[in-house]
Amino acid sequence: MVGLTEEEATSKGIAYGVGRARFDQNTRAAIAGSTEGMVKFVFERDDLRLLGVHIVGETATELIHQGQTVIHFGGKIDYFIQSTFNVPTVSEAYKYAAYDGLRQVGR
Repeated sequence: MVGLTEEEATSKGIAYGVGRARFDQNTRAAIAGSTEGMVKFVFERDDLRLLGVHIVGETATELIHQGQTVIHFGGKIDYFIQSTFNVPTVSEAYKYAAYDGLRQVGR
């Protein structure tokens, strides 16, 4: 986990959204037989700035740095939609967590 949790965002008075992508819906995770886990975003509802990334699963240590970098530079969740991911790759879960987050806030 890097950045804020939902509880921390609430305590700071931040209007936030959440996006999730489960590994059981990820092609690369299925190929590897490692479908337990997920990527979760916490982001500002208004400007979509990424506040936190939570990853559970075998590949968490290989994925967390991408979220950490975007948080460090003040990036938004749509960065992951605009990025190119090799397919199949577990890191593609970032893109689907971003899509889920946008859907959750009605965009």
